[in-house]
Amino acid sequence: MAVPTFVDRVALHIAAGRGGNGVASVHREKFKPLGGPDGGNGGPGGSVILRVDPDVTTLLDYHHSPKRRAEHGGHGAGGRRNGTHGDDLVLPVPDGTVVKQPDGAVIADLVGAGTELVIAQGGRGGLGNAALASATRKAPGFALLGEPGDEIEVVLELKVVADIGLVGFPSAGKSSLIAAISRARPKIADYPFTTLVPNLGVVTAGDTTFTVADVPGLIEGAAEGRGLGHDFLRHIERCAALVHVLDTATLEPGRNPVDDLEVIEAELARYGGLDDRPRLVALNKVDVPDGRDISGMVVDELRGRGLQVFEISAASGEGTRELTYAMAEIVLAARAEKAAEVVERIVLRPKGVDGDEFTVRKTGAGWRVRGVKPERWVRQTDFSNDEAVGFLADRLNRLGVETKLLELGAEEGDAVLIGHPDDSVVFDFKPGIDAGAENLSRRGQDERFQEDRPAARRRRDIQESMPERGETETRADVARRLDQPEKYGPLAYEIGSDDDPDASDVPARREEDPGE
Repeated sequence: MAVPTFVDRVALHIAAGRGGNGVASVHREKFKPLGGPDGGNGGPGGSVILRVDPDVTTLLDYHHSPKRRAEHGGHGAGGRRNGTHGDDLVLPVPDGTVVKQPDGAVIADLVGAGTELVIAQGGRGGLGNAALASATRKAPGFALLGEPGDEIEVVLELKVVADIGLVGFPSAGKSSLIAAISRARPKIADYPFTTLVPNLGVVTAGDTTFTVADVPGLIEGAAEGRGLGHDFLRHIERCAALVHVLDTATLEPGRNPVDDLEVIEAELARYGGLDDRPRLVALNKVDVPDGRDISGMVVDELRGRGLQVFEISAASGEGTRELTYAMAEIVLAARAEKAAEVVERIVLRPKGVDGDEFTVRKTGAGWRVRGVKPERWVRQTDFSNDEAVGFLADRLNRLGVETKLLELGAEEGDAVLIGHPDDSVVFDFKPGIDAGAENLSRRGQDERFQEDRPAARRRRDIQESMPERGETETRADVARRLDQPEKYGPLAYEIGSDDDPDASDVPARREEDPGE
């Protein structure tokens, strides 16, 4: 099987890196039993970037390797250590690459060295429990998962960026003309379809330098797929002008330059989008006696149609200088009309749901919730952790999802689906508040640090009793008397004094504080 050397259209599967997971960790150190949360965040996944590289002229690499994936982000760790960032994957593409969806919709047109397109955004890293801690949730026992990166199917099409496009029948001499006016050395032979790929040549005329593209030969029906023209007509879309290379010495019966011109123009019209391009006509092969005679018979007719006509010979070089200067005039005029373009880094981001932050609608499967935030929060939730699920419910409630569901008539036990129909998570609706009832606590809240817990009350009682202690009494003594008042009695006396009836029963004073 022949190995292609020029590829101008490929289908590519691209996947960005997944974000790393956050971690739930508690700081542990001697004499610090409540060191607090110290779980680090996960690192973001790498993005996939298409970048125009002037040194790349074909999409051949992606023809052989059509699946590309960026690096995943690293997971977080204890000690507030965040995960590593996944490296971006930069894919070099030729100048003039058009990025399309599989259905043909254009995503971006990459023209100009250095132009970039973030075609797939890396997933965000999940937050660790240190980042999730707050005044009311001081020690979260959960962390958020990393988000998956974007995954997309795209089609890359190359449209050669050239100032002048040469069009004509096979063997009309287009490749020979490029070889005569530039340093390009395309394959040349005396049989049809010698040119199988577009050839580019750099031409200098006076102070003007421009590029000329030789498009594989067109025949009648090329716009419908006959011959090679159907695959390569797009390569002349960017040209500022078209040059008809007409064969004046063809050996095929029934052909003449005027008819060839009309056939090619008809194919260009069927393809569409090229009516506004200036045309030049090059009557080639006038070095052949019959060719010069035929050229003399049609030149006046072509000029009568308002066309600039040049009688040339790509073999001997006759007339090529005048043709290149005419090309240069058109290129300069086109460049003057075209405003200077600033090369920008194009960023493609997923489109959110139109309208508000979320939408709710009733379907046959249940109440479907769509929105950027709700869907992202669901992806970040570890459903094996009850506290994490409670945190998700709390976020959805604050966003107003539950209120919206109640307004639309949702009842407890109804199915609630969050996400795309092909990948949604189903919940049983259980509102956090009943109509007219008070919500006493937030779901997923850590109750260990509430001010009314026993340990907190005990420390508060000890602190309030400190002013009543004796002169030699320590905080530990106050704690013991509060814990066992029947043994140590009230606090309004000095331990070990003559007023103490059970001074001998008081244990020796210790420096450590059991209440701490």
